[in-house]
Amino acid sequence: MPNFADQDPALRPFLDRVLSADDRTRIEPLLRELGALAAGEIDRQAALADANPPRLRSYAPDGERIDEIEYHPAHDRLAEIAYERFGLAAMSHRPGVHGRPDRTPHTVKYALSYLYVQSEFGMACPLSMTDSAARVLRLFDPERYAAEIAALTSTDPATRATGAMFMTEKQGGTDVGRTETVAAAADGGTHWILTGKKWFASNPGADVILTLARVPGQGEGTRGLGMFLVPRLRPDGTRNAVRIDRLKDKLGSRSIASGEVTLAGAYATPVGDLTRGFRQMAEMLNVSRLSNAMRSAALMRRAVRESVAHARERMVFGTPLFEQPLMRVTLLPMILDTEAALALVLEAATRLDEADAGDAAALDLVRVLTPLAKYTVCKRARTVTGEAMEIRGGNGYIEDWVNPRLLRDAHLGSIWEGSSNVIALDVLRCLRRYAAHHTLARAYGDRARALSLPAGKRLAVRWEELAARGDRLLAGAAAEQEMRAGRYAEELTRTVMGTLLLEQAAYECAAPTPNGRALLAAHAYLALLAAPDALPRTALAHLDALADGGEVPIAVAEAEGDA
Repeated sequence: MPNFADQDPALRPFLDRVLSADDRTRIEPLLRELGALAAGEIDRQAALADANPPRLRSYAPDGERIDEIEYHPAHDRLAEIAYERFGLAAMSHRPGVHGRPDRTPHTVKYALSYLYVQSEFGMACPLSMTDSAARVLRLFDPERYAAEIAALTSTDPATRATGAMFMTEKQGGTDVGRTETVAAAADGGTHWILTGKKWFASNPGADVILTLARVPGQGEGTRGLGMFLVPRLRPDGTRNAVRIDRLKDKLGSRSIASGEVTLAGAYATPVGDLTRGFRQMAEMLNVSRLSNAMRSAALMRRAVRESVAHARERMVFGTPLFEQPLMRVTLLPMILDTEAALALVLEAATRLDEADAGDAAALDLVRVLTPLAKYTVCKRARTVTGEAMEIRGGNGYIEDWVNPRLLRDAHLGSIWEGSSNVIALDVLRCLRRYAAHHTLARAYGDRARALSLPAGKRLAVRWEELAARGDRLLAGAAAEQEMRAGRYAEELTRTVMGTLLLEQAAYECAAPTPNGRALLAAHAYLALLAAPDALPRTALAHLDALADGGEVPIAVAEAEGDA
């Protein structure tokens, strides 16, 4: 039986290195089960849900406004697997999920979610918002919202709730400070009434909605915004005044609903400090951005798997397509970038675990790693899924195959929670405010320098050069900084990923059963990083091992580094 965990040459080795022994043991049966489901039932249900998108039922037969969203049974089964069987929205917030005595690390959650998303991308959106909503309430108002946190983190179908984030307005998408939704205090401030329109609301039928609204007398721009919780039902059990005007007819992520919503005097309660609403929402946004990078890495992995399988089966002029020189050159960077993307997601998740535990240095890293991952991985996923469609040829353009869905979904990662230019400017803000380029250069330059591999010393020098280049960028005019921010962000990301791949290589070379496969991948990745038109010939000759896993003599891998 196919199993996406078994077919991934990098996932288990990465987890061997980044997880504690207990966590690695605990996750293994979940990897086996979810890997099999992703390659089987989840994949079948995802195709059905994509072909049968949700529909809005605005009125009951008697004319009463109900605003109900009707889903295909495939959607409901996908939700059951994600929320209930695996607890993907719950595990980071409460003990007991899968028998764990404490909360599950983000690294474990993202590793499992990465398998799930390889077949079902859409469900990961409400899943991420539910997870993020629980996090925000837990961080900023845990006592007031204990019941909501319990519902958002439940795995019981009778009690579990889903979350949503309504932030985008027609006139204020990127520029959140232009939000026009207004809040008015009611009953002496015990609750508030919200009035306004939200232009792009994913999971509009959510039980728990977090949104921003303008608080009278609080000022202009983002400082005037407070965060509010809008429940689907009022405390008396009646339907809240949240009107779903229509559902969006989206290019991708068709299994879940996104819509235009009117808050028509909706009942709401404040979350945390109303004067810090935007900053609190930024916490939710940042975690969602890391989830976006994870989802893009998953799409890349699925696309690569489809391409390798097709290239092996397809005969061209009497030779398998996989053996054709130009096809090998096409596949190699797809394989390497996919592996590097997973390494970055797991690294950011690990640092997030440390930051949540109070590690200030980890928090500094997470602050910049999150937008870097969102920027680079999501953009690269669009290219990898496009290449995979082309590799499959005409069939890749036909809806009978998974490629069109992968391509459609990949474009979403670069848009939701901030388009690429917005994210690049967030990276620039990190450079200006926190000197994040020096934070990265110190952390990963030191890690590269500590490796007993010649490439580590070269990487350390590259980090010094990147830090100096960042200083030169910040010395320029503001417009010049912005024009160069995207390219510099990508170089930072790819250098982080190269460092992580080399770190993994050192780990695998020092294992009781040494293997040079990861070293070969790292050397090939670094060769292409230094010269995109390079031909890493040893890696091309051992493409089977890079694509599937397997043994590569260390001496062979070292030859690539010496080339």
